[in-house]
Amino acid sequence: MSDIDELQRRITAAMDRIATGVGGLAQSGGADSAALESALDDEKLANAQLTERLRALKERYEAAVADSKASASVAEARMTDLDLELQRLRKANDQLRQSNAALRTANEEGVGEPHLINKAMMAELEALRAARAADVAEASSIIGALTPLLDQVDAAEGENSDA
Repeated sequence: MSDIDELQRRITAAMDRIATGVGGLAQSGGADSAALESALDDEKLANAQLTERLRALKERYEAAVADSKASASVAEARMTDLDLELQRLRKANDQLRQSNAALRTANEEGVGEPHLINKAMMAELEALRAARAADVAEASSIIGALTPLLDQVDAAEGENSDA
């Protein structure tokens, strides 16, 4: 972008020098003032075209930045969901380990306590649910990342079939 701004500044400065020179020639009655006027008009047209191209480039750049920010926020939300599910899975697995350890201890002592068995089964079910939720969150994150890529491929194939 800075290269374009620099080129525009240089073109504007050159046009100002040409205008000054044309004004000086017109006062001195130079024979090629018509040619210089034509050159000045050509430079003004080129400058206008460059200005328009610059405006279009800036608009495309701003649109691309906005799209990137939107994609980043969606990806961040997916990663947050995945992280929450993974934390839930870790917690459920910790509970399962504790319940199983208590159940093993009770069985070693010869005391079969039904509440420990129920607690262990509930912890195992919660671990399974958390694992399933983590899998769903991970799959959703992968699908979300692949969807834009597949859309680009579909768009490219559509353009190629039109040609």
